Amino acid sequence: MKINQRATFFIVIQLVVLCGLLHPVASAQIVTGEELKKVIPKSFFYAGQNAPVQERNSAALKNSAGKFTLAALVDTSGYSTAIAEKYQGLLITESKLTFNGATLDPGAYGFGFKDGKLFVTNVAGSDVFFVASQKDDQLKHPVPLKLEKADSGYRLYAGRNYVTFNPE
Repeated sequence: MKINQRATFFIVIQLVVLCGLLHPVASAQIVTGEELKKVIPKSFFYAGQNAPVQERNSAALKNSAGKFTLAALVDTSGYSTAIAEKYQGLLITESKLTFNGATLDPGAYGFGFKDGKLFVTNVAGSDVFFVASQKDDQLKHPVPLKLEKADSGYRLYAGRNYVTFNPE
């Protein structure tokens, strides 16, 4: 009787392990198509103004917990040159993000690439942090904004410039 109980126990354990291997935990996914259109806002409030969002230059990531990170370029024509230099787009995240050691808490932010750096600002236009960006000279077809899976995390591109980040 004890042998049958042990054998049954080991078979159950092996089945549990096998099921875990066959059904891996879902990872983050880049959002496209209709789902992307549903989550990207039409306008974004920043520094006292509403700016239209460029839907064609937008990207989103949905993590394994179903939380989104959104990035999109905005029309900054109504902003002063000083603001428009650092504010090129919106960054909205429902989970913590890590950029080269800098942590970004959930919330809504502005971002911009300038002088080899990514600047992240709050919606009032004040700096939250900046990190060094990289340039990808091997990129065959740069586009104004895109999100891409990288070896370690995800890359947010603006043209050939990019930063790598990791969602929580």
